[in-house]
Amino acid sequence: AGPGGRSFGGAAVRASARRPVTMAATSGSDEAALLTIDPATYPAKEAGLKVLMPVADGTEEMEAVIIADVLRRAGMDVSIASVKEGNELEIVAARQTRILADCSIRDCEGKGPFDAILLPGGMPGADNLANCGPLLKMLAAQKESGRLYGAICASPAVVLAPNGLLQNKAATCHPGFMDGLEGGKDSRVVVDGNCVTSRGPGTSFEFALCVVCMLQGSEKMKAIAGPMVLPESFDADAIGQKLELA
Repeated sequence: AGPGGRSFGGAAVRASARRPVTMAATSGSDEAALLTIDPATYPAKEAGLKVLMPVADGTEEMEAVIIADVLRRAGMDVSIASVKEGNELEIVAARQTRILADCSIRDCEGKGPFDAILLPGGMPGADNLANCGPLLKMLAAQKESGRLYGAICASPAVVLAPNGLLQNKAATCHPGFMDGLEGGKDSRVVVDGNCVTSRGPGTSFEFALCVVCMLQGSEKMKAIAGPMVLPESFDADAIGQKLELA
C-alpha cells in the first residue's frame, strides 16, 4: 500500500484520519445493536473472492450455514474446511446437525491467499478450532498480511484472543464468553481494521453482510440483504454509510 494506506484483501486501503465511531445497526432501545467500526475504507471487489471457513465437531450450525450462504449469495468462493484429524469431512455440529465440509483444512494450506478467514462459534467447536495448528498458522499469516479475518460467538474469546489475534483490536463475542476478552464491546458487530467479530447466531446475518460490504461495497451488500426479508429494524444503509469509501 502507498502512503496513508495498507494492504487489505489484496488491494490498497486508505486510512481515514477520523477516530473510530459507533453506530446503531438497528432501531429500538438505546443499548441495542451498536456496530463499532474502524474508520478505514474498503475496496469494492466483484470477482474471485476466496473465503475460508473452518468447521469442527461442535461448531454452531446456524452461524456456519448463514455465513456461508450469505457470502455465496454475493458470489464469493467459500471453502468450508473440516479441521478434524484424518481429513474427515463430516462434522457433527453443536445441535447434532451433520455438515459435510468441502475439504480438509490441510487441503487449504498453501492455497491462499484468502480474502477472508471467518470462524463460526459454538462449543466445543471453538475449542476444536483453537486446537488446530494449521488453522492458527493461517490466521496469524492472515492478520500479518492485512487481509480480513474474523470470528463470531465463542470463537473471538476462545480462538483469537488466546493466540494474540486480538492484540490492540476492539472486539466482541458471545455474552457468555466476554470474560475472555480484554475490554470487550457489547456491540452486535465490531470491525477494527482487518478484524471483524460478532456475538452469536442472532447476529450472523449482520456479521456476514458486513463482510460483503467490506469486500464488495455497500450496494452489493444491500442487493444481497433485500431478498432475505430481514427484520424492518435492520438498517443496511447505516452499515453501508460507515463502511463506504470515504
